[in-house]
Amino acid sequence: MSAVKKRRILLIEDTVPLAKLYIEFLRADAHEVVHCTRGGEALDAAAAAPPDAVILDLKLPDMDGLEVLRALHHRDPGISVVIITAHGSIDLAVEAMKLGAFDFIVKPFNADRLNLTLRNALERRTLARMVEGYRKDLDRGRFHGFIGSSPEMQAVYRTIESVAASRANVFITGESGTGKEVAAQAIHRASPRRDGAFVALNCAAIPKNLLESEIFGHVKGAFTGAAADRPGAALLADGGTLFLDEICEMPVDLQAKLLRFVQTGAVTPVGSGREERVDVRFVAATNRDPLAEVQAGRFREDLYYRLHVIPLALPPLRDRGDDVIDIARAFLVDYAREEGKSLSVFAAEVEARLRAHDWPGNVRQLQNVIRNVVVLHDGSQVTLDMLPPMAACADAPAVAGTGPGPGGPEADGTVLPLWRVEKDMIRKALRLAGDDVPRAALMLEISPSTIYRKLQQWRAAEERGAEGSGMEGRPAGETAA
Repeated sequence: MSAVKKRRILLIEDTVPLAKLYIEFLRADAHEVVHCTRGGEALDAAAAAPPDAVILDLKLPDMDGLEVLRALHHRDPGISVVIITAHGSIDLAVEAMKLGAFDFIVKPFNADRLNLTLRNALERRTLARMVEGYRKDLDRGRFHGFIGSSPEMQAVYRTIESVAASRANVFITGESGTGKEVAAQAIHRASPRRDGAFVALNCAAIPKNLLESEIFGHVKGAFTGAAADRPGAALLADGGTLFLDEICEMPVDLQAKLLRFVQTGAVTPVGSGREERVDVRFVAATNRDPLAEVQAGRFREDLYYRLHVIPLALPPLRDRGDDVIDIARAFLVDYAREEGKSLSVFAAEVEARLRAHDWPGNVRQLQNVIRNVVVLHDGSQVTLDMLPPMAACADAPAVAGTGPGPGGPEADGTVLPLWRVEKDMIRKALRLAGDDVPRAALMLEISPSTIYRKLQQWRAAEERGAEGSGMEGRPAGETAA
């Protein structure tokens, strides 16, 4: 059996024979007792090593006992203090309890009385610490870049705190837009490596033929265009954290080289025969099921087990309850400040819609919606008519052929073709934006150049007399089925 941790008790009693007697009483519960005869000495001892409980005599030679109590509580409001007093000072003891003392004992008393009161004081202290810990968790609405106090996110925060101090590799999974890079940065900032570099590399955003150089670096002349030596992400992250986002997009042949790096901590720049040793902490992420990728042969099993030491799954926004409102409010404040707008609150029906929406794009999608609202509208309150079409209903965005409206079934059961849906939606956005193409593009989350190109195509089709033929606006080369 493991030994029970001793509790540190600070005994403040100026009468030495009585102090020795109380210490003898306390031996029954095997406490570690620190004895002080003066108030100033006791406060110094409490500052050097905070006690679990205090036994305080109110009559001290250098200062008033209530003064000591106030100082102890100022330093630690949750500290448990037991007052020992003579019969004539009971009124003083009651006043001490009003100031935060746990209980008082009237002299003389026996060992049982002292130990029982002290046990109760220590239990109260333990419960208070537990409640404070739970309260901090429940009240923790922000954490290293995350916003949200839902139980799902509290679990994420606790996992990050637990793994941050270790060297273990972390594998983050979650849908696109759930904040995988935010989680990686949180792990780095909460770790002893926080003063080192955090280097992020998106394996899906870099051409496959350049990815090896991006990770390991290259020397001058290693390939066409390599005009000078260039350090890779591995060397830049030395002493810090290397975040490999979308790791499942990495080519299989490069996975073998990454595996060796993970195993040995040594990298060889492209075109060089010299190894360089680096010290990095690996954090990987993907929006896929990594084990399914292993089973399909697209991701090396040995690399998977090297990186997948500590799994961290980020919940989708639809499973985070009222976090969506907290995040939306934070975005609204930030973007209104950036754009010089006065929008500051959501109407109740807007919050209801935001809460009910499925958010397939998660936090990134919500971010785009709020920015859209702020850029395109003025006023002090966000109203329902300000929401862009994709967030104006509680269901997921309509897919052609699956619901009413553009792209959905008509009254006779037919389905509009996709080119027709596209044209109708662009025209609708232009009407709502007052023919302002950039604003319409922002609504549709596409490039303005796309709208300009489509308008040009439609005008050319009209000039060719396609209007009324059923072919107007159809992309070149397409024919009716």
